[in-house]
Amino acid sequence: MAAACCFLAPSFAQDDVQQAAAEAAAALLEAPEAKEEVDKPNYWTNSFQVDLGFNQTNLWSWAAGGYNTLSMNSGIDAKANYAKNQSSWNNRIQLQYGFLWSADKQNILQKTNDLMYFESRFAYKTSAESKWNYSVSFDFRSQFSNSYDSYVQDAESGLWSGTLKSGFLAPAYTNLAIGMEWVPTDWFNINIAPLTGGFTICNIPELRKNYGMKLKEEGLDADDGNNYRSALFQSGAQIKINLKASINDSFFYETQLVLFTDYLNQPFKENRVNWDNKITWQFAKFFKIGLNTWLIYDPIVLIDGRQQVQFKESFSISFTWLIANK
Repeated sequence: MAAACCFLAPSFAQDDVQQAAAEAAAALLEAPEAKEEVDKPNYWTNSFQVDLGFNQTNLWSWAAGGYNTLSMNSGIDAKANYAKNQSSWNNRIQLQYGFLWSADKQNILQKTNDLMYFESRFAYKTSAESKWNYSVSFDFRSQFSNSYDSYVQDAESGLWSGTLKSGFLAPAYTNLAIGMEWVPTDWFNINIAPLTGGFTICNIPELRKNYGMKLKEEGLDADDGNNYRSALFQSGAQIKINLKASINDSFFYETQLVLFTDYLNQPFKENRVNWDNKITWQFAKFFKIGLNTWLIYDPIVLIDGRQQVQFKESFSISFTWLIANK
């Protein structure tokens, strides 16, 4: 009897192992197949760049003379672009501010750079292979704080003061443009908008006459800024040309030329021109050299009582930090 038990025990154990293996195989066959995760397409490309430049001079018993100075220039350039099939939506905001402090005018900060600029454009291709888009764009331009020039010193207090030239929303420009866009390459495009309307805004009464605002009523005192409207509507046609090229991974050139003619006031004779240029050399990971120029001609803006071409140039060596997805 004992011999029989010893003979049957291994047989039962073998049967149990075979049954367990069969059950495990059946469980594996019944288990759902693992699905490969597919990355969702990302239609957005974003970038965020910060620039910061700083300069300081201190003099002690300096025979040649001079003044202690402190200057700083800062900027933010952020982009958020969307593209899917035949649609695209590009957004960009540029913020810049710079100032100079000098020991000879201790009570004031002299502004050297000031810009608020936002641009948004929606485009839809006329066909999948076409280089032409239907487009709608909006842009806004102004500055953060007051600007002064022609500084004079008070004889009693010794404090300096200047003549107010501009301020927050004085002026500010808004434009809504509807038209067509030609995009032959990624680095060049021309936007033609025969339907363009926008406001020139000036919320500081004493500056309204200089920025082309109209009197609220005929016959009012033209020397009183409160008698002028705070906004001027203009409707016309606009051409905007954008180019961004690079010689290598470190040297870049970017330009934008905007031409506008007002249908309501001497069309094709008194045209507004805005031309921005940026040359950048990234000579290290976090440092760059930049040369920026701005040329503006606006026939409704009076400088010293007359129309003039405005030009500004800025050269900087600055720390730069860029975050971007690709």
